[in-house]
Amino acid sequence: MDYDTSIAAQLVSAVLGVVSAPPMLDAMATVFSMIINGDIPGRFVYEDDEIVAFLTIEPMTQGHTLVVPRAEVDNWQDIDPGLFGRVMAVSQRIGKAVCAAFDTERAGVIIAGLEVPHLHVHVFPARNLSDFGFASVDRNPSPESLDEAQAKIKAALAQLG
Repeated sequence: MDYDTSIAAQLVSAVLGVVSAPPMLDAMATVFSMIINGDIPGRFVYEDDEIVAFLTIEPMTQGHTLVVPRAEVDNWQDIDPGLFGRVMAVSQRIGKAVCAAFDTERAGVIIAGLEVPHLHVHVFPARNLSDFGFASVDRNPSPESLDEAQAKIKAALAQLG
């Protein structure tokens, strides 16, 4: 699979919610890198020099956010331990924000690593175990719902300081 076809396949898989192990890439360029670089729009709730967080287009629950290092690392076991600590610290902060924004006591966290070959941590408001299901994602959330979730999470992050 060449570079252009691989990127297109990742984008289609991400948009359609196809969950399968992607082919290995020589020069990893992912749909997440395209979002981070502004080539594809994303609803960002957090950004710093090493890490970003943006809403997924197929949320398990409203407010489902992906925490992603800017560096393209496929497997979480391969990331520098210091950077992994930063990813998890940001994930914890996003977890506190989604709990406040969506009035839940818990935030779910999943590192699946099968959808896109770029480390990402799923953080989402969780009320029960059924919220932890990729099979029951909202495949067509309204833009208004995503905009509302983004605004709520950003406001909650601002209140956290």
